[in-house]
Amino acid sequence: MKMYIVEDDDNIINILERIIEDKNLGQIVGKSNDGKKGLEEILLLKPDIVLVDLLMPGMDGISLTRKVKALEPNIQYIMISQVSSKDMIAKAYESGIEYYISKPINAIEVETVIKKVKEKMNMKQKLDTIQSLFSEESNGHEIKSKEKEEIDNYIEGVKQVMRKIGVAGEVGSQDIIDIAKYLIETNQTTSNFTIKELCSRFTDNPKTMEQRIRRTATVGLINLANIGIEDNINEIFVEYSNGLYNFEQVKIEMDYIRGKTKKRGRVNIKKFLDGIVYYGKRL
Repeated sequence: MKMYIVEDDDNIINILERIIEDKNLGQIVGKSNDGKKGLEEILLLKPDIVLVDLLMPGMDGISLTRKVKALEPNIQYIMISQVSSKDMIAKAYESGIEYYISKPINAIEVETVIKKVKEKMNMKQKLDTIQSLFSEESNGHEIKSKEKEEIDNYIEGVKQVMRKIGVAGEVGSQDIIDIAKYLIETNQTTSNFTIKELCSRFTDNPKTMEQRIRRTATVGLINLANIGIEDNINEIFVEYSNGLYNFEQVKIEMDYIRGKTKKRGRVNIKKFLDGIVYYGKRL
């Protein structure tokens, strides 16, 4: 995993380098003390992860991230700052920075955050690989190699995720579990189906089932938005706001709750279902 550091304090850079190397967290391919130089080198080196200071001379971390994000959307960002303003951190999240390391630097926090970013990237890579494999095969034949006990464990993991985001008791929770179980048993993703096709496997009224699922997923979105307003570095918020939903939609919902907009956040059901299956298998 290639990493690049943009930080105006050489001592912080040295500390981060030691932690990353000692913990075997990745390979540092470059570093810079100002945003303008960092922008040029990041576009040239194309690292997987950029650790960027929020406040720097020349070009701040938020501006740098926005510029790079427009050209290299797959690069992940970790903000380094001692700024505690929630408004400032919210602006950083809006620019595409999803993870946060506070100053003074703590080795355990650095290791934990970098591992979370790597897990997120691995999840996306696995989902992309699965989708690619099944698009090449004919009609996604069912794969029944998993033992029942393993599948049951995965489904229990799905239920745990639903409890974490506060939707376990919602009317559409069983519908979500049914589809998750089917996807796990057949080793498929939602890319092989329309939502109507998936729901039709369980009911003669797929539209109603889809509406139940959407309402349930929307409750989870609202719950995460409220968590983010209270604490936008909360572990559940950071983990699931971009893993189950589009973070920009979570942010819109946060702004709606704050009274800043009349728009509501929207749910991508396919992303939600694929994400909940992925996290269910991890727990």
